Amino acid sequence: MSNDSGVGPGAISTLMLGLGRAARSAAGVLALTPRAAKDAALLAAAAELRASAAGILEANARDVQAALGAALGSALLDRLLLTPARVEAMARGLEEVAALADPVGGVTAEWSRPNGLRIQRVRVPLGVIGIIYESRPNVTADAGALCLKSGNAVILRGGSESFHSSRAIHRCLAAGLANAGLPPAAVQLVPTTDREAVSVMLGGMNDFIDVLVPRGGRSLIERVRRDARVPVIGHLEGNCHVYVDAAADPAMARDIVLNAKLRRTGVCGAAETLLIDRAFPAAAAGRLVAALIDAGCAVRGDEGCCALDPRVTAATDDDWYTEYLDAIIAARLVDGVDAAIAHIGHYGSAHTESIVTADATTAERFLARIDSAIVLHNASTQFADGGEFGMGAEIGISTDKLHARGPVGVEQLTSYKYVVRGAGQVRPG
Repeated sequence: MSNDSGVGPGAISTLMLGLGRAARSAAGVLALTPRAAKDAALLAAAAELRASAAGILEANARDVQAALGAALGSALLDRLLLTPARVEAMARGLEEVAALADPVGGVTAEWSRPNGLRIQRVRVPLGVIGIIYESRPNVTADAGALCLKSGNAVILRGGSESFHSSRAIHRCLAAGLANAGLPPAAVQLVPTTDREAVSVMLGGMNDFIDVLVPRGGRSLIERVRRDARVPVIGHLEGNCHVYVDAAADPAMARDIVLNAKLRRTGVCGAAETLLIDRAFPAAAAGRLVAALIDAGCAVRGDEGCCALDPRVTAATDDDWYTEYLDAIIAARLVDGVDAAIAHIGHYGSAHTESIVTADATTAERFLARIDSAIVLHNASTQFADGGEFGMGAEIGISTDKLHARGPVGVEQLTSYKYVVRGAGQVRPG
């Protein structure tokens, strides 16, 4: 692996520990930085992104060309590619984060005790966040913005395939910080593609990094979960499902399924399995499957789905577990909502699931019994995105049950402390 920083392999640990010390110092400043300064940095960075769009796209073209030479898969290429619209979306994302309420210092609960003590639970930053991600250069902007807004310093380690793009975007964030008079170490990008940098982040920086967030493929996330010496927020994979109930409107079901699968196949909220109630009209089910195939999606089905269209190929048991991140979907006929719930419970990854139905009782049964981070009724799984939830952006969808679950936005990047005010009280013996 190349080392674009020019740092010798033996110096990677020194480099990373230097980033850690600088981040820890910046975190102390950010924890006390008023909202106005943080927002000013975000707005200045957004303006810099727009002004630097040509340079960002030129850097991205270098990354895309290298990825094509390395035969990177279509889903990863889609994640890597930047367009003028995607650069503009990054800039708008920074502005949307700036417009969010500042979570730091927010009082989430307060009460008084009989002895006169007044107690508050107050939101505070996590400290220093390490984010390790692949392919998507827009994560550089989203993660930097969310960490800054929530009062955290961040060390970003982007994938080697997006190295030049991420550097160009990071320069805009650094310009925003400088414009607002905030420490440049508030948002740092690891300046090397050497894999040893990841090893140091996982196992050698627990004095500096408080939380790690991995964002990428299964192998990356498995490694982070296995080797990290600090808490990890993230999800292993997005094996998302759409269940079409017997009471679903056929036209609505078609629109939702096509969007959930094919809007962007490389995102974690893309549907990977289609479940169809056996009581759903056979002709409508056939048209639904045909619409997927006609749109360029391969369908791997059980015996019932294979009977709906001769172009469906037989699914194996592995297909029900698979996150394709491609124009492929597994499809199965099931005996009602309870069978759909059982299938998702057995094969799913607890990420995002949707039910399409006009029956409110069936919908509520599905929403209550599915134990996933995000459950939807009559909506595409592609809404599994922090921006679509009104969070401005997010740095991932967490399938954990502790601390953060679902989209990880500014509020999820804070913890809390208890502030107790008294008037001389002492505890009796």
